[in-house]
Amino acid sequence: MSPRNIRLKAMIVVAIVAVSVIVLDQWTKSWAVTTMRPRMVAGGEGPIMLAGSWLQLIYTENTGAAFSLGTGVTWIFSLIAIIVVIVIIRTATRLGSMWWAVALGGLLGGAIGNLIDRLTRAPGVGRGYVVDFIQLPYWPVFNVADMCVVGSAILMVALTLFGVNYKGTPASVTATK
Repeated sequence: MSPRNIRLKAMIVVAIVAVSVIVLDQWTKSWAVTTMRPRMVAGGEGPIMLAGSWLQLIYTENTGAAFSLGTGVTWIFSLIAIIVVIVIIRTATRLGSMWWAVALGGLLGGAIGNLIDRLTRAPGVGRGYVVDFIQLPYWPVFNVADMCVVGSAILMVALTLFGVNYKGTPASVTATK
């Protein structure tokens, strides 16, 4: 298969993974808003316990980043997400590794999923809150987009440690060029 065809297949994989993450993320957030928010706000009910205290569903509106850091400067996270999206799209045009395509697709989908919240939710464009609803012990409440960003980062570290170059060439070949 020619390098051009491999790059095209990799870009398609990035797009499919990203769109899948965005759809799943937005669908689960919509469910959380329509089901969890009324349950917790109006009804005063607690979280839904799926596996005791190990896995709970609890509705939160995060105006910051992880661990609610940076509340009040949400626009900076929106700007960073836009830059990340642009960099991933540019990098996707040079991919030769399907594993890197999966990793970048997950990162792209997660970044866009949370960016959609920041652009469309109160208090305004670029400053909106992100819907979070999944809680594990000793961990901040998160969502599907967050899971995909973290999972993609772990996959990228593993690919790097195993010497898988994003261009699809062995790391030792790239280092000698």
